[in-house]
Amino acid sequence: MALKKTHAAALCAVLLASGCSFAEDVLFPTSGTVAPGQGVTAEAMPSDAPPALGSGNYEPIGVTAGSPTGTFVGGKVMALRGDLQALQATLARQNQALQQIRNETVQDSQRYHGTVAAINARLQVGTTPGNPVLNQQWNAAQGELDRITDDVLKMNRLTNDVTASSTMAGFLLDSVRAARSLSGAVDEDHRQLRILEDETNRTVVMVERLLSELTNDSIRQQQYVASEKQNLNTMALGIKNGALFAGGLSSARINASYEGAAPARALGAGEMPLVTIRFDKPNVNYEPALYAAIKSALDRRPSATFDVVAVSPVGNTPGQQALAATNAKRNADSVLRSLTNMNLPASRVRTSSTTSTGVAGGEVQVFVR
Repeated sequence: MALKKTHAAALCAVLLASGCSFAEDVLFPTSGTVAPGQGVTAEAMPSDAPPALGSGNYEPIGVTAGSPTGTFVGGKVMALRGDLQALQATLARQNQALQQIRNETVQDSQRYHGTVAAINARLQVGTTPGNPVLNQQWNAAQGELDRITDDVLKMNRLTNDVTASSTMAGFLLDSVRAARSLSGAVDEDHRQLRILEDETNRTVVMVERLLSELTNDSIRQQQYVASEKQNLNTMALGIKNGALFAGGLSSARINASYEGAAPARALGAGEMPLVTIRFDKPNVNYEPALYAAIKSALDRRPSATFDVVAVSPVGNTPGQQALAATNAKRNADSVLRSLTNMNLPASRVRTSSTTSTGVAGGEVQVFVR
Protein backbone atom coordinates (compact mmCIF):
# COMPACT_ATOMS: atom_id res chain seq x y z
CA MET A 1 0.00 0.00 0.00
CA ALA A 2 1.48 3.29 -0.99
CA LEU A 3 2.35 5.78 1.66
CA LYS A 4 3.59 9.29 1.22
CA LYS A 5 7.32 9.38 0.56
CA THR A 6 8.16 10.81 3.94
CA HIS A 7 6.11 8.20 5.76
CA ALA A 8 7.50 5.41 3.60
CA ALA A 9 11.05 6.52 4.30
CA ALA A 10 10.41 6.66 8.01
CA LEU A 11 8.76 3.27 7.98
CA CYS A 12 11.56 1.66 6.01
CA ALA A 13 14.14 3.16 8.32
CA VAL A 14 12.67 1.67 11.45
CA LEU A 15 10.93 -1.48 10.21
CA LEU A 16 13.54 -3.59 8.44
CA ALA A 17 14.31 -6.15 11.10
CA SER A 18 11.65 -8.86 10.97
CA GLY A 19 9.42 -11.10 8.90
CA CYS A 20 6.59 -8.86 7.80
CA SER A 21 6.25 -7.01 4.55
CA PHE A 22 3.48 -5.10 2.92
CA ALA A 23 3.23 -4.41 -0.77
CA GLU A 24 1.47 -1.65 -2.61
CA ASP A 25 -1.42 -3.69 -3.96
CA VAL A 26 -3.88 -3.07 -6.74
CA LEU A 27 -4.49 0.45 -5.53
CA PHE A 28 -1.00 1.43 -6.73
CA PRO A 29 1.22 -0.03 -9.45
CA THR A 30 4.50 -0.30 -7.54
CA SER A 31 5.53 -2.30 -4.50
CA GLY A 32 7.70 -1.92 -1.45
CA THR A 33 8.87 -3.92 1.53
CA VAL A 34 8.50 -3.02 5.18
CA ALA A 35 9.03 -5.10 8.28
CA PRO A 36 7.83 -4.19 11.76
CA GLY A 37 10.48 -3.26 14.26
CA GLN A 38 10.40 -0.89 17.16
CA GLY A 39 7.63 1.46 16.13
CA VAL A 40 5.71 3.22 13.42
CA THR A 41 5.82 6.91 12.68
CA ALA A 42 2.29 8.18 13.18
CA GLU A 43 0.37 11.35 13.67
CA ALA A 44 -1.20 12.06 17.03
CA MET A 45 -4.19 9.91 17.82
CA PRO A 46 -7.30 12.07 17.58
CA SER A 47 -9.07 12.19 20.91
CA ASP A 48 -12.83 12.07 20.45
CA ALA A 49 -14.24 14.96 22.46
CA PRO A 50 -17.15 13.97 24.68
CA PRO A 51 -20.52 14.85 23.16
CA ALA A 52 -22.00 18.13 24.30
CA LEU A 53 -24.71 17.69 26.90
CA GLY A 54 -27.97 19.59 26.81
CA SER A 55 -28.09 22.85 28.74
CA GLY A 56 -31.80 23.13 29.53
CA ASN A 57 -32.86 23.83 33.10
CA TYR A 58 -36.46 22.75 33.49
CA GLU A 59 -37.86 24.43 36.59
CA PRO A 60 -41.65 24.03 36.91
CA ILE A 61 -43.70 27.17 36.32
CA GLY A 62 -45.81 26.86 39.47
CA VAL A 63 -49.56 26.55 40.01
CA THR A 64 -51.95 29.46 40.55
CA ALA A 65 -53.95 29.19 43.78
CA GLY A 66 -57.76 29.26 43.69
CA SER A 67 -60.56 29.73 46.20
CA PRO A 68 -63.12 26.99 46.89
CA THR A 69 -66.50 27.58 45.27
CA GLY A 70 -68.48 24.97 47.17
CA THR A 71 -69.59 23.17 44.03
CA PHE A 72 -68.84 19.61 42.91
CA VAL A 73 -66.87 20.96 39.98
CA GLY A 74 -65.02 23.31 42.33
CA GLY A 75 -63.95 20.29 44.39
CA LYS A 76 -62.78 18.57 41.23
CA VAL A 77 -60.73 21.66 40.33
CA MET A 78 -59.03 21.61 43.74
CA ALA A 79 -58.15 17.91 43.35
CA LEU A 80 -56.72 18.44 39.88
CA ARG A 81 -54.75 21.43 41.11
CA GLY A 82 -53.23 19.26 43.83
CA ASP A 83 -52.30 16.64 41.23
CA LEU A 84 -50.55 19.27 39.12
CA GLN A 85 -48.65 20.58 42.15
CA ALA A 86 -47.48 17.04 42.97
CA LEU A 87 -46.43 16.47 39.37
CA GLN A 88 -44.45 19.70 39.27
CA ALA A 89 -42.72 18.78 42.54
CA THR A 90 -41.69 15.48 40.95
CA LEU A 91 -40.44 17.29 37.86
CA ALA A 92 -38.42 19.68 40.03
CA ARG A 93 -36.65 16.69 41.63
CA GLN A 94 -36.06 15.12 38.23
CA ASN A 95 -34.64 18.36 36.87
CA GLN A 96 -32.30 18.58 39.86
CA ALA A 97 -31.19 14.99 39.25
CA LEU A 98 -30.52 15.83 35.59
CA GLN A 99 -28.29 18.78 36.48
CA GLN A 100 -26.35 16.64 38.97
CA ILE A 101 -25.84 13.82 36.46
CA ARG A 102 -24.61 16.32 33.87
CA ASN A 103 -22.08 17.80 36.28
CA GLU A 104 -20.81 14.34 37.25
CA THR A 105 -20.57 13.30 33.59
CA VAL A 106 -18.55 16.40 32.68
CA GLN A 107 -16.13 15.83 35.58
CA ASP A 108 -15.73 12.12 34.81
CA SER A 109 -15.13 12.88 31.11
CA GLN A 110 -12.48 15.48 31.94
CA ARG A 111 -10.60 13.02 34.15
CA TYR A 112 -10.83 10.30 31.51
CA HIS A 113 -9.57 12.51 28.68
CA GLY A 114 -6.76 13.82 30.87
CA THR A 115 -5.53 10.27 31.46
CA VAL A 116 -5.91 9.32 27.78
CA ALA A 117 -4.04 12.44 26.68
CA ALA A 118 -1.13 11.57 28.99
CA ILE A 119 -0.91 8.05 27.54
CA ASN A 120 -1.07 9.29 23.95
CA ALA A 121 1.61 11.90 24.60
CA ARG A 122 3.97 9.22 25.92
CA LEU A 123 3.23 6.85 23.04
CA GLN A 124 3.74 9.58 20.48
CA VAL A 125 7.36 10.16 21.50
CA GLY A 126 7.95 6.41 21.80
CA THR A 127 8.38 4.17 24.80
CA THR A 128 9.23 0.61 25.75
CA PRO A 129 6.78 -2.14 24.77
CA GLY A 130 4.44 -3.00 27.63
CA ASN A 131 5.51 0.01 29.71
CA PRO A 132 4.13 -0.72 33.22
CA VAL A 133 3.48 2.97 33.91
CA LEU A 134 1.31 3.20 30.81
CA ASN A 135 -0.43 -0.03 31.72
CA GLN A 136 -1.28 1.48 35.09
CA GLN A 137 -2.58 4.64 33.42
CA TRP A 138 -4.60 2.54 30.99
CA ASN A 139 -6.25 0.74 33.91
CA ALA A 140 -7.06 4.13 35.43
CA ALA A 141 -8.61 5.27 32.15
CA GLN A 142 -10.68 2.09 32.05
CA GLY A 143 -11.98 2.82 35.55
CA GLU A 144 -12.81 6.40 34.59
CA LEU A 145 -14.69 5.20 31.51
CA ASP A 146 -16.62 2.80 33.75
CA ARG A 147 -17.72 5.79 35.82
CA ILE A 148 -18.99 7.48 32.65
CA THR A 149 -20.89 4.26 31.92
CA ASP A 150 -22.47 4.55 35.37
CA ASP A 151 -23.49 8.12 34.49
CA VAL A 152 -25.20 6.80 31.37
CA LEU A 153 -27.08 4.23 33.45
CA LYS A 154 -28.28 7.04 35.71
CA MET A 155 -29.47 8.93 32.64
CA ASN A 156 -31.39 5.87 31.47
CA ARG A 157 -33.08 5.42 34.84
CA LEU A 158 -33.98 9.11 34.92
CA THR A 159 -35.34 8.83 31.38
CA ASN A 160 -37.73 6.12 32.57
CA ASP A 161 -38.86 8.31 35.47
CA VAL A 162 -39.42 11.33 33.22
CA THR A 163 -41.33 9.14 30.77
CA ALA A 164 -43.72 8.23 33.59
CA SER A 165 -44.08 11.93 34.44
CA SER A 166 -44.82 12.69 30.80
CA THR A 167 -47.58 10.08 30.78
CA MET A 168 -49.00 11.53 33.98
CA ALA A 169 -48.94 15.06 32.54
CA GLY A 170 -50.88 13.97 29.45
CA PHE A 171 -53.46 12.17 31.58
CA LEU A 172 -53.83 15.22 33.84
CA LEU A 173 -54.37 17.53 30.86
CA ASP A 174 -57.13 15.26 29.54
CA SER A 175 -58.75 15.23 32.99
CA VAL A 176 -58.72 19.03 33.23
CA ARG A 177 -60.32 19.36 29.81
CA ALA A 178 -62.94 16.76 30.68
CA ALA A 179 -63.85 18.65 33.87
CA ARG A 180 -65.03 21.61 31.79
CA SER A 181 -67.94 19.53 30.50
CA LEU A 182 -69.21 18.60 33.97
CA SER A 183 -72.58 20.03 34.96
CA GLY A 184 -73.23 22.07 38.08
CA ALA A 185 -70.32 24.50 37.66
CA VAL A 186 -70.35 28.23 38.30
CA ASP A 187 -68.44 30.83 36.29
CA GLU A 188 -65.59 30.87 38.83
CA ASP A 189 -65.13 27.12 38.36
CA HIS A 190 -64.67 27.58 34.61
CA ARG A 191 -62.32 30.52 35.13
CA GLN A 192 -60.13 28.43 37.42
CA LEU A 193 -60.29 25.50 35.00
CA ARG A 194 -59.06 27.70 32.14
CA ILE A 195 -56.08 28.81 34.24
CA LEU A 196 -55.41 25.23 35.34
CA GLU A 197 -55.61 23.94 31.77
CA ASP A 198 -53.14 26.57 30.59
CA GLU A 199 -50.66 25.73 33.36
CA THR A 200 -51.08 21.98 32.80
CA ASN A 201 -50.52 22.41 29.08
CA ARG A 202 -47.33 24.40 29.73
CA THR A 203 -46.20 21.64 32.09
CA VAL A 204 -46.78 19.05 29.35
CA VAL A 205 -44.64 21.08 26.94
CA MET A 206 -41.88 21.43 29.54
CA VAL A 207 -41.76 17.73 30.42
CA GLU A 208 -41.67 16.78 26.73
CA ARG A 209 -38.70 19.07 26.19
CA LEU A 210 -37.00 17.62 29.26
CA LEU A 211 -37.61 14.08 28.02
CA SER A 212 -36.36 14.87 24.50
CA GLU A 213 -33.14 16.49 25.73
CA LEU A 214 -32.49 13.74 28.27
CA THR A 215 -33.07 11.03 25.66
CA ASN A 216 -30.67 12.70 23.22
CA ASP A 217 -28.04 13.05 25.95
CA SER A 218 -28.38 9.38 26.85
CA ILE A 219 -28.10 8.17 23.24
CA ARG A 220 -25.06 10.33 22.50
CA GLN A 221 -23.32 9.24 25.69
CA GLN A 222 -23.98 5.56 24.95
CA GLN A 223 -22.46 5.94 21.49
CA TYR A 224 -19.53 7.84 22.96
CA VAL A 225 -18.80 5.18 25.58
CA ALA A 226 -18.96 2.42 22.95
CA SER A 227 -16.51 4.35 20.76
CA GLU A 228 -14.13 4.99 23.66
CA LYS A 229 -14.12 1.32 24.60
CA GLN A 230 -12.86 0.59 21.09
CA ASN A 231 -10.30 3.37 21.39
CA LEU A 232 -9.03 1.86 24.64
CA ASN A 233 -8.57 -1.47 22.86
CA THR A 234 -6.47 0.26 20.21
CA MET A 235 -4.53 2.10 22.90
CA ALA A 236 -3.79 -1.19 24.67
CA LEU A 237 -2.33 -2.45 21.40
CA GLY A 238 -0.17 0.67 21.20
CA ILE A 239 1.07 0.18 24.77
CA LYS A 240 1.87 -3.44 23.97
CA ASN A 241 4.04 -2.30 21.04
CA GLY A 242 5.35 0.91 22.62
CA ALA A 243 4.07 3.01 19.71
CA LEU A 244 1.13 5.27 19.01
CA PHE A 245 -1.55 3.79 16.80
CA ALA A 246 -3.26 6.87 15.38
CA GLY A 247 -6.88 5.99 16.02
CA GLY A 248 -8.86 2.85 15.35
CA LEU A 249 -9.88 1.50 11.96
CA SER A 250 -13.64 2.03 12.37
CA SER A 251 -14.06 5.78 12.04
CA ALA A 252 -17.43 7.31 11.23
CA ARG A 253 -16.19 8.15 7.75
CA ILE A 254 -15.34 4.53 7.06
CA ASN A 255 -18.60 3.17 8.45
CA ALA A 256 -20.67 5.70 6.56
CA SER A 257 -19.34 4.60 3.19
CA TYR A 258 -19.43 0.83 3.81
CA GLU A 259 -22.60 -0.88 2.64
CA GLY A 260 -21.75 -4.51 3.23
CA ALA A 261 -19.12 -7.11 2.47
CA ALA A 262 -18.80 -8.38 -1.07
CA PRO A 263 -19.16 -12.13 -1.67
CA ALA A 264 -15.97 -14.09 -1.09
CA ARG A 265 -13.96 -14.85 -4.19
CA ALA A 266 -10.92 -16.95 -5.03
CA LEU A 267 -7.53 -15.30 -4.87
CA GLY A 268 -5.86 -14.71 -8.22
CA ALA A 269 -2.68 -16.62 -8.94
CA GLY A 270 -0.63 -13.47 -9.51
CA GLU A 271 -2.40 -11.32 -6.96
CA MET A 272 -0.11 -9.40 -4.63
CA PRO A 273 -1.03 -9.26 -0.93
CA LEU A 274 -1.26 -5.99 0.92
CA VAL A 275 0.65 -7.51 3.85
CA THR A 276 2.70 -10.69 4.14
CA ILE A 277 3.60 -11.79 7.66
CA ARG A 278 6.21 -14.53 7.87
CA PHE A 279 6.14 -16.37 11.17
CA ASP A 280 9.72 -17.58 10.84
CA LYS A 281 10.68 -16.85 14.45
CA PRO A 282 8.94 -16.53 17.81
CA ASN A 283 7.06 -13.35 18.73
CA VAL A 284 7.03 -11.65 15.33
CA ASN A 285 6.18 -7.99 15.96
CA TYR A 286 3.91 -7.48 12.96
CA GLU A 287 1.21 -5.22 14.41
CA PRO A 288 2.70 -1.74 13.70
CA ALA A 289 3.29 -2.47 10.01
CA LEU A 290 -0.07 -4.24 9.71
CA TYR A 291 -1.82 -1.25 11.24
CA ALA A 292 -0.04 1.23 8.96
CA ALA A 293 -0.91 -0.78 5.85
CA ILE A 294 -4.57 -1.31 6.73
CA LYS A 295 -5.08 2.32 7.72
CA SER A 296 -3.45 3.55 4.53
CA ALA A 297 -5.69 1.23 2.48
CA LEU A 298 -8.80 2.52 4.24
CA ASP A 299 -7.72 6.13 3.79
CA ARG A 300 -7.59 5.55 0.04
CA ARG A 301 -10.59 3.24 -0.21
CA PRO A 302 -12.96 3.66 2.76
CA SER A 303 -15.22 0.80 1.60
CA ALA A 304 -12.36 -1.74 1.42
CA THR A 305 -12.72 -5.20 2.89
CA PHE A 306 -9.90 -7.62 3.63
CA ASP A 307 -9.06 -11.29 3.26
CA VAL A 308 -6.78 -12.88 5.87
CA VAL A 309 -5.29 -16.01 4.32
CA ALA A 310 -3.35 -18.65 6.25
CA VAL A 311 -0.69 -19.97 3.85
CA SER A 312 1.10 -23.20 4.75
CA PRO A 313 3.85 -25.00 2.83
CA VAL A 314 3.24 -28.30 1.09
CA GLY A 315 4.55 -31.01 3.43
CA ASN A 316 6.39 -34.18 2.51
CA THR A 317 3.81 -36.27 4.36
CA PRO A 318 0.12 -35.74 5.16
CA GLY A 319 1.02 -35.39 8.85
CA GLN A 320 3.56 -32.65 8.21
CA GLN A 321 1.13 -30.81 5.96
CA ALA A 322 -1.66 -31.00 8.54
CA LEU A 323 0.67 -29.66 11.25
CA ALA A 324 1.81 -26.79 9.02
CA ALA A 325 -1.81 -25.94 8.18
CA THR A 326 -2.73 -25.90 11.88
CA ASN A 327 0.15 -23.56 12.71
CA ALA A 328 -0.75 -21.23 9.83
CA LYS A 329 -4.38 -21.16 10.94
CA ARG A 330 -3.33 -20.31 14.50
CA ASN A 331 -1.18 -17.45 13.20
CA ALA A 332 -4.06 -16.19 11.04
CA ASP A 333 -6.30 -16.20 14.12
CA SER A 334 -3.70 -14.07 15.88
CA VAL A 335 -3.71 -11.58 13.00
CA LEU A 336 -7.50 -11.51 13.04
CA ARG A 337 -7.48 -10.72 16.78
CA SER A 338 -5.02 -7.91 16.14
CA LEU A 339 -7.32 -6.42 13.50
CA THR A 340 -10.23 -6.67 15.92
CA ASN A 341 -8.22 -4.85 18.59
CA MET A 342 -7.49 -2.17 16.00
CA ASN A 343 -11.29 -1.72 15.76
CA LEU A 344 -11.62 -3.06 12.23
CA PRO A 345 -15.24 -4.33 12.08
CA ALA A 346 -15.47 -8.11 11.85
CA SER A 347 -17.90 -7.76 8.94
CA ARG A 348 -15.09 -6.36 6.83
CA VAL A 349 -12.70 -9.30 7.25
CA ARG A 350 -12.87 -12.77 5.70
CA THR A 351 -10.55 -15.63 6.59
CA SER A 352 -9.43 -18.60 4.52
CA SER A 353 -6.50 -20.97 4.19
CA THR A 354 -4.43 -22.41 1.37
CA THR A 355 -1.17 -24.22 0.65
CA SER A 356 1.68 -23.07 -1.53
CA THR A 357 4.90 -24.54 -2.82
CA GLY A 358 6.35 -21.04 -2.83
CA VAL A 359 6.60 -20.66 0.94
CA ALA A 360 9.19 -22.34 3.11
CA GLY A 361 7.37 -21.76 6.40
CA GLY A 362 3.93 -20.70 7.49
CA GLU A 363 2.83 -17.17 6.72
CA VAL A 364 -0.29 -15.03 6.74
CA GLN A 365 -1.21 -12.88 3.76
CA VAL A 366 -3.71 -10.03 3.93
CA PHE A 367 -5.43 -8.97 0.71
CA VAL A 368 -7.46 -5.82 0.19
CA ARG A 369 -10.71 -5.88 -1.78
